[in-house]
Amino acid sequence: MKTFAKSDKLHGVCYDVRGPVLDEANAMKRQGMKILQLNIGNPAPFGLTAPKWITDAVKKALEDPMSQGYSESNGILPAREAIKEYHDAKGLPNVRLEHIYIGNGVSEMISMAMQGLLNNGDEILIPAPDYPLWTAAAKLAGGNPVHYLCDEESNWYPDVDDMEKKITEKTKGIVIINPNNPTGSLYPKDVLEKIVELARKYELILFSDEIYDRLVFDGKEHISIASLAPDLFCVTFNGLSKSDRIAGYRSGWMVLSGDLNKGAGYIEGINMLSSMRLCANVLAQHVIEPALRNRPKIDPLLLPGGRLYEQRKCICDAIGQVDGLSAVCPDAAFYIFPKVDAKRFGIEDDEQFVLDFLRKEQVLLVHGGGFNWVEPDHFRIVYLPEVEVLQEAMKKMEHFLSKYSC
Repeated sequence: MKTFAKSDKLHGVCYDVRGPVLDEANAMKRQGMKILQLNIGNPAPFGLTAPKWITDAVKKALEDPMSQGYSESNGILPAREAIKEYHDAKGLPNVRLEHIYIGNGVSEMISMAMQGLLNNGDEILIPAPDYPLWTAAAKLAGGNPVHYLCDEESNWYPDVDDMEKKITEKTKGIVIINPNNPTGSLYPKDVLEKIVELARKYELILFSDEIYDRLVFDGKEHISIASLAPDLFCVTFNGLSKSDRIAGYRSGWMVLSGDLNKGAGYIEGINMLSSMRLCANVLAQHVIEPALRNRPKIDPLLLPGGRLYEQRKCICDAIGQVDGLSAVCPDAAFYIFPKVDAKRFGIEDDEQFVLDFLRKEQVLLVHGGGFNWVEPDHFRIVYLPEVEVLQEAMKKMEHFLSKYSC
């Protein structure tokens, strides 16, 4: 009998944010169990929904017959003008409307960016821990993702020395995720400047995933690395899924900036890939302009008393009270990446650890290996649920660890 195997291109590709542990959770739900899903940054199930100007924009777009047809491949003009205005204000140099590409979420843009750049065997530097789509997209494009370390002892900032050690003649670019997923770290200017100097020294492209740049706490400022590198070729990614709580709309974009002459051939490839998929969801494109132009300077959810602020405080405090856990409190986004004393609990397989926790306590997490962290001693918590729910989840973790041993 003839059978069909998965493509060889998928060997080594994983996306464990929605992987085997989630499959187990779904099986448990089909048996009638209630699962608390702290595995994915999806605001809507936790009552965090879009502001009114977003839903009003969708209603208005539905009444426009032109919204039923294709748009230009790189997006409708009003949306790209608003994106340009936003990134101009952040200091990105030499941004042009024709080099802004709107996609079905940043995920599509990441895949396009890697497909447009990498030949078989090319290398690209990606952080560890990372958002796993970056590693998967690089592999699917035929490239070799090389992971540089982020240092937990230094607030999870990139280890620039480790980054440089991993540059070879095959290296094409450096990826940063700032603010970071899964750690919530926000990179300061001096760290960003060191990365720019490295890219300048070795003539590399900078790719910066900045989807959480409007979810920053404590009055801190997000700095876009492209603003520090006018002489380099930079690709910046952003969108509305998280900041405007419309993950299901799939509304993201990428912006090319800096010395565009260095990327002329790459731009030709991106234009081709953009045209091949016709265009992004047109209704979702219509919310970009009102979202970027009506947003408050600081989201009330991020201020003391606001939901996200209080939930972050709750999860940081609660982790600190669990014997065997520790964590760096995040500066941004809505994730925290706690460390578990793996040696003490005999943990050699972090996926098995979160699976055991799921089966025992009906709480779904993602193990650190799902973010290409090599040691079996971390996991990610999404702190989108309300304070009372997070407190109960951490009580379950405390109870679980009090009796756990592999």
